[in-house]
Amino acid sequence: MDLTLLCLQLLGRRHGSDEMRLGRLKRRSFLLLKLLAIVLAVLLFCEFFIYHLVITQCHWPEMKTEAHGGGQEPVLRAMFLADTHLLGEIRGHWLDKLRREWQMERAFQTALWWLQPEVVFILGDIFDEGKWSSPQAWADDVQRFQKIFRHPRHVQLKVIVGNHDIGFHYQMNRYLVKRFEKVFNSERLFSWKGVNFVMVNSVALEGDGCDICSQAEAELIGISRKLNCSREQVQGFGQCGGQQKLPLSAPVLLQHYPLYRTSDANCSGEDAAPPEERNIPFQEKYDVLSQEASQKLLWWLQPRLILSGHTHSACEVFHAGGIPELSVPSFSWRNRNNPSFIMGSLTSRDYALSKCFLPFENTVLTMYCVTAGFLVFFILVHFECLASPFLHLVRMYRSR
Repeated sequence: MDLTLLCLQLLGRRHGSDEMRLGRLKRRSFLLLKLLAIVLAVLLFCEFFIYHLVITQCHWPEMKTEAHGGGQEPVLRAMFLADTHLLGEIRGHWLDKLRREWQMERAFQTALWWLQPEVVFILGDIFDEGKWSSPQAWADDVQRFQKIFRHPRHVQLKVIVGNHDIGFHYQMNRYLVKRFEKVFNSERLFSWKGVNFVMVNSVALEGDGCDICSQAEAELIGISRKLNCSREQVQGFGQCGGQQKLPLSAPVLLQHYPLYRTSDANCSGEDAAPPEERNIPFQEKYDVLSQEASQKLLWWLQPRLILSGHTHSACEVFHAGGIPELSVPSFSWRNRNNPSFIMGSLTSRDYALSKCFLPFENTVLTMYCVTAGFLVFFILVHFECLASPFLHLVRMYRSR
């Protein structure tokens, strides 16, 4: 009888031990599932949903359209972004490259989905290392660009060349220019819905008479003549006869370098240059175009609006005759904490612009840090590794 009781006690203890072991395993499995659920939820929000949450708050600027030919004048919806700086094989760390390109892809694709622009312009410095990349590296960079900035067929994508794409003037050569134009076309004049856009290779406006510079100036003079013909300012069959007339509309000038200004001292706003940098004088032909090249562009093209990049910061200035120029901030989080792009509603006679900010990177990083802290706290609570006051509160909660 005693032996039987002893056996039953041993079996009971073993059964209880198994139940306790199974209970601990279940609690740990449940803890792991909760931790995975929290991590997955934060990842989905920070890497997907935050772009939708932020970009859905952007709206196309409204403008009053006048009667045109018996109906309302058509409005063209255009997006303008700049300085994407896709990293190359030399300076780009693989993790930095992966992170920045993922951010730009999510932002661009989300903007296309919600805003549905008709045309997108990228104002230069598409690549970070185009000026010295090898043929294979260039092909890889182009392939990545086409993946990130893929778009439906009904959306047109126009790319303007920048100094990081073909080099500064002293680095630029015909091979680099042709390589860029082979991929992104060499179109200088683009008209749609009565709106004329002139896309300038501002790197070639050095004014030193080099072959590429002379060709660029000759193209601009030809465009100037076409625009004058559309305005009926040039008389005579010899100059305008037989040419296809452009829409009667002052052009929008798009380029990478800004027109000449002394500095960003008069720029303001949350995405302007930092206060300590605004008074630093700009260097002609490096930070901005020369005064001579700027005057030529204004004289030849007589634009109604100018959009440029290069500085990575926002600025609005007014040139002679009250012509506004807007510097578009960088689209890459590698260059600033608060990237943005410009949304434009344009007709042949008028335009309205608004800015769409992307998620702030410090917001995303803060969410990750807070989540990491919460997970550590949660794990410590589960394994009762906290100080006694915390344990007391936890035990009270569990005893309910």
